[in-house]
Amino acid sequence: MRSMTRSGCIWVLLILFGWLVTAFSAVAQPSDPQPNIIYILADDLGWADVGFHGSDIKTPNIDKLAQTGATLEQFYVQPMCTPTRAALMTGRYPLRYGLQTLVIPASMSYGLPTDEWLLPQALKEAGYATAILGKWHLGHAKREYWPKQRGFDYQYGAQLGEIDYFTHSVGGKLDWYRDNKLVNERGYVTTLLGDDAVRYIGAQTAKKPFFMYLAFTAPHTPYQVPEEYTEKYKQVADPNRRTYAAMIAAMDEQIGRVLQALEKRGLRQNTLIIFHSDNGGNQSAHLAGETEVKGPLPANNGPYRGGKGDLYEGGTRVASLMNWPGRIKPGTVVDQMIHVVDYYPTLAKLAGASLSKTKPLDGHDMWPTISEGKASPRDEVIYNIEMYRGAVRKGDWKLVWRTTLPSKIELFNLAQDPYEKVNLASTNPERVLELQKRIDGLAGEMSKSLLLNEVFKGVTKGLTGKPPVLPDEDAYFEQAD
Repeated sequence: MRSMTRSGCIWVLLILFGWLVTAFSAVAQPSDPQPNIIYILADDLGWADVGFHGSDIKTPNIDKLAQTGATLEQFYVQPMCTPTRAALMTGRYPLRYGLQTLVIPASMSYGLPTDEWLLPQALKEAGYATAILGKWHLGHAKREYWPKQRGFDYQYGAQLGEIDYFTHSVGGKLDWYRDNKLVNERGYVTTLLGDDAVRYIGAQTAKKPFFMYLAFTAPHTPYQVPEEYTEKYKQVADPNRRTYAAMIAAMDEQIGRVLQALEKRGLRQNTLIIFHSDNGGNQSAHLAGETEVKGPLPANNGPYRGGKGDLYEGGTRVASLMNWPGRIKPGTVVDQMIHVVDYYPTLAKLAGASLSKTKPLDGHDMWPTISEGKASPRDEVIYNIEMYRGAVRKGDWKLVWRTTLPSKIELFNLAQDPYEKVNLASTNPERVLELQKRIDGLAGEMSKSLLLNEVFKGVTKGLTGKPPVLPDEDAYFEQAD
C-alpha cells in the first residue's frame, strides 16, 4: 500500500511536471513574426484589364498572385484617386476630413489634414521600416503634407497625380523626388519604380519588418510606354488601347521583379502582398487629367456600369487581391463586401500596431474574412458623400442620389442586378427613404470639401492670373444621363 502510494505520488509529480513544461513552452514560444507588407496600387486600372478577370492584356505576375492567394470580388474604393489614397492612409472615409471631392489639383495648397494619424505612422511606431515608392497625391504645396512628414522613412516618386512618364514633369515642372529632394534623372517611371523597389528589398533583413507602399502611376494618362512593350500588342488596332495594354504589361513586369527580389532575399514567405486599383478605369475625357486624349478611352470595367468619377460599380469596385504564402489558401475567392478603409485596422492588427492615436475608424478587421472565410463584419459601403451627390449600399440595396437639379434617385438590388441596369426606386419607396436618411445623416457629419472651399475662397477674394476651374459636374453625371 505504501509502495503504491509512493508510485502514485511519482506519477502525479510527473504529470504536473509535464503540464508545467507544456504551459511554459506555450508561453515562452515567440508570437508570429510581424509580416512584411507590400501594398501595390495601380492607377485608373479597369476592372477587366487583368488576366484573372479574363483580359487579353497579359498580366502573368499579377495573375500568379491571384491564383496563389485570394481575389476580392466585392472590393470597393472611392471613385477618384486622392480620396482612395486618403481612405487607405486614415482608415476613414474622406468625407470626414474634406477630401471627398475630385483630387488635389496642382494649383491648390491644401492636403490631407495633419491631425489624422496615418497607417505608416502606426506601423513605424510598431517597429516597421516604412517606404513610399511612386505617387502620393495627398498634398504637395506645403512640406508638412509630404510623405516624409507623414510617417514614411523613405520616399521616392511624384507628389502630384499625373506626370510625364519620361520627363517626370507636369505642366513643364519637374515632380520627381527622393527624400524631399528633387531628382533629375532619365528613365521610364514604371521601370524606375521597379528598380527602386528591388533595391529597397535588397537592403532589408528578416530582423526588422518593412512596409512598402508601391504606388504606380500606370496606367493613368498620359498614355506613354517604351516601344518594346507596344510591340507585344501590335495586333491591337486602337492606338490608345495598344499603349494602355503595354503600360499594364510594363507594370506587371516590375511586379514580377519585386517577387523575384523577395525570393532572392529570403523574405517571400513572411511577406503579405496587396494589389488593387485606386478607382475604376477612366471612361470620361473630362477626368483624364492634364493630358488631352484623342480617340476612345481604353479602360475596360467589364460588365460594371460607369467608371472613374462615378458612384456606380464601375467607378468603385476594382480588381483586387491579397497574397501571403502559408497564411492565405491558394485560389481563395472572397465574394463579400470589403472597403479600402478596412486595410488600416486589418494591417495594424497583423502588425501588432496600436490604434490608440487614430480618430474613430470606418474600417473593420477583415483578416478572419480573408484567411478563414468568416462572414464579413461589413454590411454597408459608403461610396461617397458630397454636397451634390451621395451613394450608399446597405446589404444588397444601393441608392445613388444626385441632388443637383435636375435631381435623380436610383435604387438597385446588387444581388439581382450587379450591373445596375434596373432602377427600382419607384417600386420601393420605403427602401429609398431609408437609404436617403442614411446619406442625409452622413452629410450632417461631413466636413466641408477642401477643394470647393479653396476655390470659392479664391473666387470671393478676387484672383489674379488664371483662376482655378470649378469641378465640371457634367463630367460626373454624363454617363448617368
